[in-house]
Amino acid sequence: MKDTATKDKKQLLLIDDDPNLILLVKDYLEFRGYDVLTAKNGRNALEVLKDSNPDMIICDVMMPEMDGYELVEKVRRESRSSWIPILFLSAKGQTQDRIKGLSQGADIYMVKPFEPEELVAQVESSLKQASRLMRQPSSGLGELSDRKQVPPNVGLTRTETKVVQLVAQGLANREIAEQLNVSQRTIESHVSNMLNKTRLHNRTELARWVIESNLAQ
Repeated sequence: MKDTATKDKKQLLLIDDDPNLILLVKDYLEFRGYDVLTAKNGRNALEVLKDSNPDMIICDVMMPEMDGYELVEKVRRESRSSWIPILFLSAKGQTQDRIKGLSQGADIYMVKPFEPEELVAQVESSLKQASRLMRQPSSGLGELSDRKQVPPNVGLTRTETKVVQLVAQGLANREIAEQLNVSQRTIESHVSNMLNKTRLHNRTELARWVIESNLAQ
């Protein structure tokens, strides 16, 4: 039974040049209650965006004709689409690749292969955050930036530091638990504690903070 029957149906734009990935991810997202548009590259996606205004974009990075970086630049340039949350999917998982993706304008950077449940969790978190921001009074980007500011001198334990470094590498809680030989519940507790300490909203913002603070390995 779908657990999304009571929520508003959100529209996602999925962009990837791999037809098999498109098929699998589209089916999974539709099963979870989303309306999914597809495109095979950035140029094709811009054509789709002329006639639609999706709630979120999920985009591969390396594609023919127009890659993800160029697409994001064009999407962010247009006022009608600049607000749309963008999730990058990439086979490149090095720190410099994630930094480039986030600095180019993506909100989330996930490394292939990924767990479908993790993708759905990231999508749902981004959509909830976008909804919260849209309900906030319009008062300029400066206040929005301040609202996400991490308190100074956040103290992380040695274990929390290791966990958050793995979060920044794009690992799911299950994968981190296996690597550190602890339970998934323990990792979830560490992540929750760090979100409380940093006053950030989700794993994506936590990963961005780690990278920007030079805490990543």
